[in-house]
Amino acid sequence: MPVLHTTAMVDVAFYVVLGLVAALASAMLSPVSGWLGRTWGLVDRPGGRRQHRGIVPRTGGLALWASFTLVLGFYLAVREAAGPELRAWLPVSHDPLEDRRIWALLGGSAFCAVWGIVDDRFDLASRWQYLIQIGAGLIAMAGLIFIKHVNNPLGPGLLFGPDGFPWWLVLAVTVFWFMGCINTVNWLDGLSGLAAGVSAILCAVLVVHMLYVLPEPQASVAVIPTILLGVIVGFLPANLWRRSLFMGSSGSYFLGNAVAAVGIMGGAKIATVMMVLGLPIVDVAWLIFSRLRRGVAPWTSGRDHLHFVLLDRGVPERAIVFAYYLFCCLFGALTLLLDDRINKLLALLALGLGAVTVMALLGRDYSEPKSR
Repeated sequence: MPVLHTTAMVDVAFYVVLGLVAALASAMLSPVSGWLGRTWGLVDRPGGRRQHRGIVPRTGGLALWASFTLVLGFYLAVREAAGPELRAWLPVSHDPLEDRRIWALLGGSAFCAVWGIVDDRFDLASRWQYLIQIGAGLIAMAGLIFIKHVNNPLGPGLLFGPDGFPWWLVLAVTVFWFMGCINTVNWLDGLSGLAAGVSAILCAVLVVHMLYVLPEPQASVAVIPTILLGVIVGFLPANLWRRSLFMGSSGSYFLGNAVAAVGIMGGAKIATVMMVLGLPIVDVAWLIFSRLRRGVAPWTSGRDHLHFVLLDRGVPERAIVFAYYLFCCLFGALTLLLDDRINKLLALLALGLGAVTVMALLGRDYSEPKSR
C-alpha cells in the first residue's frame, strides 16, 4: 500500500479555494454558453440517437474551456506577479519546463474547443475528427508533453531501458494516447452528466495521487486537475441535474485533451487514467471489435454503446450514470491503494475481463448504426 504524505495536508485549503473559484467561474459561464448555443443554432433536438426532452444547446464545452483557461491563466499571472510573502503560499515547481507544458496544454485546449465548435456546426466526417485529434497530440509534443518512458508492469525498471522509447515511437505512442483519450470521452458523452462526471472523478483521483502518494508530492502540477475538477463541478448542475446544457464536441474534445495531457504531466500516470477510465476504454475497444465483426465502420455512430444498450433495455438513465460513477470511483480507489505494479496489472486485467463478459452477456447485436 502506498505511503501518504501527511505534510501536504496543511496546503489543502489552497486547492479547495482554487477548485471553488473554478466551479464558480464555470457555473457563471454555463448560462452564457447556453445562450450562445441557442443564438448560433447549435442545439440538439430529440430524435434518432438523441432521446432527451426539449431543445438543448450543445455548447457547454465553451463554458468548460473558457473557465479553465481563465482560472489557470489568472493563477499563472498571480504567481508571476506575487511577492515573496504570497509566493510562500503557492505551490513550488521544481521543473523548469513546466510553464512550457502548461502553455502547450492551454494551446491544445483552445485548438480542441474551437474545432469542436466547428464539428458541432458542420458535423465533420470522421477523417477530419481524427486529424483534429492528431493535431492535439502534435501540439502536446511541441510543448514537451509526451510519453517517453513506460514502467515495466512485470517488475522493476522501464520498458526499452533508461533511455526510453526511440523518437518515432514516442511520437506514435503520444499521438495514439491523445486520440484514445479524446475518443473515449467523446464516445462516453451519450447520457447527461456521464462524460463530465467520469472526468471529474478522474481529476479527483489525480489530485490525491499527486499530492499524497509517493515518491514525492507534485504540488504545482496538481493545480491543473484541481481547476479542471472545479470547472466540471460547476458545469454538472446544468448538465446532469437540469439537463439544460450539453457539452458537445467542444467539451468532449477539450476534456479528452486535458485528461490526456494531465496524465502525462503528472509523472506519466497513464495506469491511473486507464484504471479510472477502464470501463469506457473497454467499451470503446469492444465497440470497435463488434462493429468490425458486423461489417460496420468503427467510426460510425449509433446506439450500440454500453450506456445506450442499458438505456434501451429499460435501465433508468440516472441509474446508468451513477453506476458508471461508482465503478470509476472503486477503480480510482484501487489506484491509490495498490502500490505493486503486478497488482495494478492484475486489477486492469480483471477490469477488462469483467467488462467484456458483461458486454458479451448483454448480446449487443443491434441494428447497424447510422453514419454521422
